[in-house]
Amino acid sequence: MSTVTDMLNTYPAGLGAVDRTALGECVEECQRCAQACTACADACLAEPDDELPMLRKCVRTCADCADVCDATARVLSRHTGYDVNISRTLARACATTTVSCAEECQRHAGRHGHCRVCAEACRRCADACQRLLANLS
Repeated sequence: MSTVTDMLNTYPAGLGAVDRTALGECVEECQRCAQACTACADACLAEPDDELPMLRKCVRTCADCADVCDATARVLSRHTGYDVNISRTLARACATTTVSCAEECQRHAGRHGHCRVCAEACRRCADACQRLLANLS
């Protein structure tokens, strides 16, 4: 069991109609994606100087994606005074951002392994956000 699952299972109040499994998976994938994007942006910056111009957009996209994923995981981890509209909006924004980041990283994946790993993490996060969205009422 993960810490996210443990926290959801020990929450002292009801979560309404929210699918705890989909919610937990989304929070976990957002956290993993934020870490992967942060590490990928840093790894891009460590590439040789002649590679940096083609990685500039990747660095920016990864940094933005990490911030969106982090914010999404944090907000989805709060349940007191829950507002489904906020959760839905963040999950949609996160899905959109992670798809964009996956596409950008995929452009460099053949040459840079960190971009391949990041693209995979972004796709998993996008899928988890979509599953949560399908279960939000």
